[in-house]
Amino acid sequence: MDQLWLSLVQWLHTIGLHVDASTSRAVAEGAARATQQLDMPGLLALAAALGWASGFRLYAVVFIVGSLGALGWLALPAGLAVLMHPAVLGTSGLMLLVEFFADKIPWLDSAWDALHAFIRVPAGMALAAGVFSADSATMAVVAALLGGSLSATALATKMTTRAAVNTSPEPFSNWGLSFFEDGLVVAVVWLATQHPLLFGLALVLMLALSALLLAVLFKFLRAVLRRMSSLFSGSAKVA
Repeated sequence: MDQLWLSLVQWLHTIGLHVDASTSRAVAEGAARATQQLDMPGLLALAAALGWASGFRLYAVVFIVGSLGALGWLALPAGLAVLMHPAVLGTSGLMLLVEFFADKIPWLDSAWDALHAFIRVPAGMALAAGVFSADSATMAVVAALLGGSLSATALATKMTTRAAVNTSPEPFSNWGLSFFEDGLVVAVVWLATQHPLLFGLALVLMLALSALLLAVLFKFLRAVLRRMSSLFSGSAKVA
């Protein structure tokens, strides 16, 4: 944020508008207070949000959080500073677009999820651990376990629900569910960074709903697991 303000001051000077030192200092201090480091509840909420949301939209999570940090709107922990790198932002932004459209096509969405089943959970663990990795190895391990568990739960819920929805011949229910997931990921990241305690309550409700959906749609979960097992066993035979 300090760098962003410095660039703005320099630009104002180029067009003939001069900001005195006291004003510049006051604005900089205000910006620093606005983007101060998250406290422990905020860090835990961020770690949980990154893990859970990665199970739904990994690339969107990386791009959104990295962009917030790069713009100075969110003070990222040191372990997540890599998300602000232009190469990471560019790659995650490109993959976000690919995933956005792949997730709107019935059955292709399930294939995409199966392909990313072994990417999203480790990534959710890594992102959650990154919240604490620069300060506490113990908390980083705890966060990794939390993030991995939440990512796996979200992924299982998503794949099971999609398998059930894809049995419908019309694509509109699939589109509606996909757009709902897009908005849900954005809402989760916003709530975790702005209102961590409310996010904690929302997370409990989402986990309860996930458990209910997995119980009700258990037969679709078994179908998904069988499909994934045959997919990877087939790949092993070819290899």
